[in-house]
Amino acid sequence: IQKYIQGEEYGIFYFRLPNEPKGRIYSITSKKYMWLTGDGKHTLEELILKDSRAVCLAEKHFEQHVDELFTIPAKGKKIPLVEVGTHARGSIFLDGIQLKTDLLEAKIEEISDSIDGFYFGRFDIKVPSFQHLKEGNELKVLEVNGLTSEATHIYDPKYNFFYGVKVLMNQWNLAYEIASQVRNQNPELKPPGPIHILNLLR
Repeated sequence: IQKYIQGEEYGIFYFRLPNEPKGRIYSITSKKYMWLTGDGKHTLEELILKDSRAVCLAEKHFEQHVDELFTIPAKGKKIPLVEVGTHARGSIFLDGIQLKTDLLEAKIEEISDSIDGFYFGRFDIKVPSFQHLKEGNELKVLEVNGLTSEATHIYDPKYNFFYGVKVLMNQWNLAYEIASQVRNQNPELKPPGPIHILNLLR
């Protein structure tokens, strides 16, 4: 269904400490889909193989565009290689924290409040434009990712490995603090035993 929802895609990581009335946006990721441009000479297969980023995932792109591989796109024609903002499929992730506004934070708070017990995770959304995002208007939630999600702005090419580790360590500190507060507020809750955890991994 996602490919039929028009607009720009963003990942917004949110958290709220249970003892605080409001949460915060921890991270915003702007997801740029991979496109190729036809030159009127080369087939789509050749364009994929010639592109320094697309070639890394050539096999997946070949599978997705098997019916058009041997066609020659017209000069200047834009060809979308992916339909969803997935890093593993070649989308480029950029840090978009500069787009955070009070209006956006209030809208994300409203969405989070509609999910009972939601304190931590990432919303993958689409909006008509970055201006709509900043205004908190026309947000369409594609996915809600919980505890195991990450702040995906760390995949921005301008950041190095050590920056990513630092962000994730801080993120996990927040997760543990939230869990500790939830347990203190609900002493009847018991952590799952090893058998239960193993059953979940099956």
